[in-house]
Amino acid sequence: MTQPKNKVVIFLGPPGAGKGTQAERLAAEQDLVKISTGDILRDHVQRGTELGQQIKPILDAGQLVPDEILMALIRDRLAEMEGVRVIFDGFPRTRAQAEALDVLLEEMGAPVNHVPLLEVPGELLIERIVERGRQAAARGEAVRSDDTEEVARRRQDVFREQTQPLIDYYGARGHLKRVDGVGSMDEVYARIQDGMK
Repeated sequence: MTQPKNKVVIFLGPPGAGKGTQAERLAAEQDLVKISTGDILRDHVQRGTELGQQIKPILDAGQLVPDEILMALIRDRLAEMEGVRVIFDGFPRTRAQAEALDVLLEEMGAPVNHVPLLEVPGELLIERIVERGRQAAARGEAVRSDDTEEVARRRQDVFREQTQPLIDYYGARGHLKRVDGVGSMDEVYARIQDGMK
């Protein structure tokens, strides 16, 4: 079965829902490029590009990169591709970014196809994140600074505030598919695939 030339998937879900893992698996199986704005930003800084020089002082100061720069980076990345076959993980974060991304994708003839939203009850998310920290410590690895209950709870609150407008935005366009994120990785992955049919 030949893959369509363009396919755009945007993963939404709270921290600890398993977005990154599922997005990587989907990218590998469906020949999609996983786009993380963090990776793109770091790459430009490392290569010392014109955009990289603009964003380095912003990142060094711990500030958020302005939307117009983020969109320029994404436009630059998508323009390198023969067909736009991507998964966005961690972007867009705001309604303004979603609207700007829609305009860019429409220009490229590659509108959004699917927006899976991984849903996991709040307390289970906290347990997962704290357990991830415990397991890292048991293996003698560095524990991520956000793998604590207090930080995990704060991140859940921020996610709810920031993401509800995106859920409403993509829901109104008919792209959003709510996916039960409780179960084994394979069970959740099968639900994501069902939602994309």
